[in-house]
Amino acid sequence: MDGGREPAAGAGGRVTPAEPRWLRDSERTAWRGLINVMTRLPAALDAQLRRDAGLSHFEYSVLVGLSEAPNRTLAMARLAEFTCGSLSRLSHAVKRLEDKGWVRRFPCAADGRVTNAILTDLGFEKLAATAPGHVETVRDLVVEALSREQLNQLTAICGQVLDRLDTPPPPTRPC
Repeated sequence: MDGGREPAAGAGGRVTPAEPRWLRDSERTAWRGLINVMTRLPAALDAQLRRDAGLSHFEYSVLVGLSEAPNRTLAMARLAEFTCGSLSRLSHAVKRLEDKGWVRRFPCAADGRVTNAILTDLGFEKLAATAPGHVETVRDLVVEALSREQLNQLTAICGQVLDRLDTPPPPTRPC
């Protein structure tokens, strides 16, 4: 179904679609491909990191985020943004990393309401030992599966979708 009909005015004068705008075959194929990649790629990356380094992909992302920050330190809220995780999930992951001596938390000197996380030297060593295997997996599963042109297209496509995801929805009007 291609859903090419125009929206109709519903109750209260609001525009509602006459029927769902079903995906065309080519759109459905692309969508299902994306869903499969979104499901299977994180699982494959997680499996490699757990097998080779005893880390989840999320924990690895925490270490990466801290390693790229000035003084290897970030406020927990900023680290949550970097990892695309909730503060609760991040807190649990950082606790596990703290227990291994790879991360340490401390209150921000400038604002006591903020908790910072810092990547320890031991954590940096763990990341440095883990990164080559992870990068090889990324290279094998994604980079080398695509031509240079396809990789450039993937970069552009991801940027466009992320722009949509990062754009706040328009404000709703009161009833």
